[in-house]
Amino acid sequence: MKLLKIALKSACNRKVSLSLTMFSIAISIVLLLGVDTIRKQAKNNFINTISQTDLIVGARTSPINLLLYSIFHIGNATNNVSYASYKQIAALKQVKWSVPISLGDSHRGFRVMGTNSDYFRYYRHSNTQSLHFQQGVEFSDVYDAVVGFDVAQSLNYQLNTQIVLNHGIVATKYSEHDDKPFRIVGILKKTNTPVDRTVLVSLQGIEAIHVDWQSGKRSALKISAKKARQMGLEPKSITAFMLGVESKITLFSLQRKINNHPNEPLQAIMPGSTLASLWQTMGQFEKVLMAVSVLVLFTGLMGLLTALLTTLNERRREMAVLRAVGAHAYHIIVLFVLEAILVVMGGFLFGIAMLYAMQAIMQPILADSYGIFLSLKMLDGEQIIILLVALLLAIILSLIPGLIAYKRSLQDGLMVKI
Repeated sequence: MKLLKIALKSACNRKVSLSLTMFSIAISIVLLLGVDTIRKQAKNNFINTISQTDLIVGARTSPINLLLYSIFHIGNATNNVSYASYKQIAALKQVKWSVPISLGDSHRGFRVMGTNSDYFRYYRHSNTQSLHFQQGVEFSDVYDAVVGFDVAQSLNYQLNTQIVLNHGIVATKYSEHDDKPFRIVGILKKTNTPVDRTVLVSLQGIEAIHVDWQSGKRSALKISAKKARQMGLEPKSITAFMLGVESKITLFSLQRKINNHPNEPLQAIMPGSTLASLWQTMGQFEKVLMAVSVLVLFTGLMGLLTALLTTLNERRREMAVLRAVGAHAYHIIVLFVLEAILVVMGGFLFGIAMLYAMQAIMQPILADSYGIFLSLKMLDGEQIIILLVALLLAIILSLIPGLIAYKRSLQDGLMVKI
């Protein structure tokens, strides 16, 4: 305890230099743990977003692009799928269920997705979890809407609130479908998937708001909401659709059949293998980021070593006095080790606090832009091991100035020449 008090007082006498060292260690911890946290949580988010879906089908493009825009709502489709092709494939005997997806509109920064009631029945996330309603029910009318948890929270929506959808992703006053408002009939529970930031409407609702639009613009002929309801509202095309198969044995043959569809170029992907391909693509980038983070942490620890070494000459009398009052060699060395531990632990605590603060700030930004939902969790086993290894390295490095100080104290005695 006496050595700890001496180490604290000694550190306080050099608080400016050691505070800067502590800050550099904190920054390196933020970078190292931040990269690791985002990597792990992003991977978990992507894996948990969709499960028990055998195939995702869309217009021919790269598998990763199809997965990103259809499920994670990142990017846009290169082309649409004709509704006739969708019905033809959905009617195949190998297909157990199908869910259409129509994207392209928005509401106050949130994506709007057109689908049917099968979406609530068959969509699964987090392994086997289905969608559950916090309030209300699924849509049944053309102008009914179901909103995700984050949509309701962010915009303070309640049941029966009327909302206006926007044509396209970028909202302007000229792109509003203000003549055909929707009524919120359901609010979903939190899922930590892109569904939380989605407005769900029926395919007929998507068609109804576009009956008097041509080539992305409102036509001169206006059709009222009441009249649109009476029109044939079967869509001509959709963005993509999800499939479940009767038997896993038929999965690959069905995939080949869809990829060779005679009427239009289609792409059928398996979500699991496509996600694996995505993470394999990002693997090298992850390794580079982690390597940079480790180098930054090592630089911070070298800064600690430098701070301890540069004060050795100033502390020669201090070491000599300690030796004179009976301090053993290991006392001198332990004093430097304790100082290093105090600085590193302070850097760790400050860095972890900064990490949590940055996570809280980045949560809505990452969720909105990339569909990554960060949650404030305790450090996992791997991250604790990283911190322990860094602490051990700091202790080893602190032995260098400790040994030098001990040797000098033997040479100097009490007659220190400064």
